[in-house]
Amino acid sequence: MTDKTKPVLRFAPSPTGMLHIGGARTALFNWLYARHTGGTFLLRIEDTDRERSTPEAVAAILHGMEWLGLNWDGEAIYQFARAARHREVAEALLEQGRAYRCYATAEELNDMREAQRKAGKPVRYDGRWRDRDPCEAPKGAPFVVRIKASTEGETIVHDLILGDVRFANEQLDDMVLLRSDGTPTYMLAVVVDDFDMGVTHVVRGADHLNNAARQLQIIEAMGWPMPVYGHLPLINGPDGQKLSKRHGALAVEAYRDMGYLPETMRNYLLRLGWSHGNDEIIPTPKAIEWFDFGAVGKSPARMDYKKLDNLNGHYIRETTD
Repeated sequence: MTDKTKPVLRFAPSPTGMLHIGGARTALFNWLYARHTGGTFLLRIEDTDRERSTPEAVAAILHGMEWLGLNWDGEAIYQFARAARHREVAEALLEQGRAYRCYATAEELNDMREAQRKAGKPVRYDGRWRDRDPCEAPKGAPFVVRIKASTEGETIVHDLILGDVRFANEQLDDMVLLRSDGTPTYMLAVVVDDFDMGVTHVVRGADHLNNAARQLQIIEAMGWPMPVYGHLPLINGPDGQKLSKRHGALAVEAYRDMGYLPETMRNYLLRLGWSHGNDEIIPTPKAIEWFDFGAVGKSPARMDYKKLDNLNGHYIRETTD
């Protein structure tokens, strides 16, 4: 059993590719905060995208985490295995009138988007089935289940790192919770899993910030406690552009194969967007002692391969023959 008074954090990668630097840093920050507070660090494999998820990618994520020394508590949880529970929550929202069946065809939705583009309007679902009687649909017609999102006021994401981020509710459309084949969407699955796992802090990349505003709609509709959110600024290449393959953005295991030590990588990733005075060399026990989200910067960090090499030299000199 986890201690109810201590933080519960999770790292939740999608196994559609290997464990990259950005994901490794997210995992590290979650792990450090859990170890710093005596809390729990969970690993969840978000394998709901069946077409793109591969066993090889799952294995690479697990091996990458093990090599980095980021041990998680308990067994890794696989999201796809929990699909029945995700559906249960969507059904509960339908019963409460907080979700509805949408019978719009793919063709109708394409025409709607095209009309919105031509009119220079934002492209999003227009709520055409929000208040219609399902009896109006042809018998046996396929449908998706959509959340009945708030259309007035605003949703505020209270963010540990970025401060309060506000979203006008009229900008958030009625997103799909269950697809027409009955499978849950990623947006629903994440919220249900975080609640069931008792996650108190959702710390992930800043590319998920918009998701937080939409996921809060589900959390509020279910009357569940709101987790503490923290969205980490992305990592850029040495040229200040978003880190990509042309910068040599490699999987974590590639750094291992090039001769970098796990302690080097932990120290280096820690300093990508987090600081403690002018300290550059921060061994893991010190990192656990000092780590707090208050010291995470709001701007994107930059990869510096020369600094990585220098750090590796330091840790290699410290090891025994």
